[in-house]
Amino acid sequence: MQASARNSGPRAKNLSYPEQQSALGWPLAVLSALQLMVVLDGTVVNLALARIQLELGLSDSLRSWIVTAYALAYGGLLLLGGRLGDVFGRKRMFLTGVACFTLASLACGIVSTPGLLIVARIVQGAGAAIASPTAMALIVVTFAPGKPRNQAFSVFAMMTGLGSVLGLVVGGALTQASWRWIFLINVPIGIAIIMGGLAVLSRTPQFERIPLDVTGAVLATGASTLLVFAMAEGGTGAKPLVIGSALLGIVLLVLFFRSQHKASNPVLPMAMFDSAARKAVFIALLCAGALLMAMTVQVALFVQEVLGYTPLQAGIAFIPFAFALGTGSWIAGVLAERLRPKHSITLGGITLIAGFIFGATLDEHATYFPDLLLPIIVIGLGVGLTLIPLTLSVVAGVTPDQVGPLTACSLVCQTLGGPLGLAAVTAVGQAVTTRALGMDSSHIDRSMLTPVQQAALGAGYTYSLLVCAALAGVIVLLAITVISYTVADIQEGKKAERLSAQR
Repeated sequence: MQASARNSGPRAKNLSYPEQQSALGWPLAVLSALQLMVVLDGTVVNLALARIQLELGLSDSLRSWIVTAYALAYGGLLLLGGRLGDVFGRKRMFLTGVACFTLASLACGIVSTPGLLIVARIVQGAGAAIASPTAMALIVVTFAPGKPRNQAFSVFAMMTGLGSVLGLVVGGALTQASWRWIFLINVPIGIAIIMGGLAVLSRTPQFERIPLDVTGAVLATGASTLLVFAMAEGGTGAKPLVIGSALLGIVLLVLFFRSQHKASNPVLPMAMFDSAARKAVFIALLCAGALLMAMTVQVALFVQEVLGYTPLQAGIAFIPFAFALGTGSWIAGVLAERLRPKHSITLGGITLIAGFIFGATLDEHATYFPDLLLPIIVIGLGVGLTLIPLTLSVVAGVTPDQVGPLTACSLVCQTLGGPLGLAAVTAVGQAVTTRALGMDSSHIDRSMLTPVQQAALGAGYTYSLLVCAALAGVIVLLAITVISYTVADIQEGKKAERLSAQR
């Protein structure tokens, strides 16, 4: 059985779209595969950087640009990518983004010069910036409010955790054969997603062909790109270029918000931010993105540099995290039908705090079981319990024409939060290690650690998890005091009835 809802946006054509009454099926498989591929790609590249540098003869600065180039394109174009789906059709732009990502992956796998590799990575990031927000928007307009949509978002979120862990395992294995395979493996996956999308994704309402807000698009892209660059390069020190990029990015961001109040077809309709609850959700997503990246990097460094794990062993050690995140996501999907989002988010946040405090007690003598395994599982559960209600709250009670900008904005928050969180925990970790050693921790030769250095480095990595606990505390505080959506808001039952009555 299918239900139809009419797009009530002011610039939407008089079209209806199908809402699937079950989350199970090929549409979700196609959309989730895209999320898995994008997250997987971001993880495996980090493991292959040393091999790429050696084969292509890259300098250290150029090596970092293999990661930075992708981050700039992805973070800089997310808002525009989400709006393009609203204007030109979400299915069309989703397939366009996947095609760009796939072709760029092929180019990354066959290029022979550093410059071409960096250009291909930019195109990869642009493709992901178009495909990712439109995939989230397609979930909203494809699956019926309530249980089907909650389940779909749960599976979609599971792909984030699964992709992060699989990236460590698969990346280690593929890099042993050739670093080129970490890119080439995306080609058959991308082709399968395109073919599946053409076959099973329904055409969504297409907006009238009116010009995009060019001024807003340019300002949004410029501001996001400069801020992502400043955050990505911020760990290298307070260089004039980094400081200048951050300041100019903030100026462009202010100009962007001012322009959106006047634009007739804004990239980011400002009316959507009149709600204090929605603003709180975006701040919470910023914190969630921060603690997720910070935790992943700090724990990976801890097990390799302090406990002596190989990169492949580190990836395998994270496998329970993926299962725990999946379990937490499933539980959150069930709770979304019974509890207000604030209660689920609070439960997830408290679980995260417990996991991070537990992790902060570990030292260089920690064993995998139970010392490391238990906090990994608890944190995974907390991430799943927190992200699902936050993601559902982003689109609570909105009209279909607002879905693209909102989902894109949620991805921007998580993307910007990652570098901010990593910078914060790195600073804390370095301060703890430096105080323990009485010397700058950056001068430690990590290939030949003394027992004293190993203990100090381990303390820095684990104590820095208290920053993640503090970020989880902010999420809990926002949930308790500001995030006020009801179960009906999440399921959009009243909205569905109203739209149906208007047909």
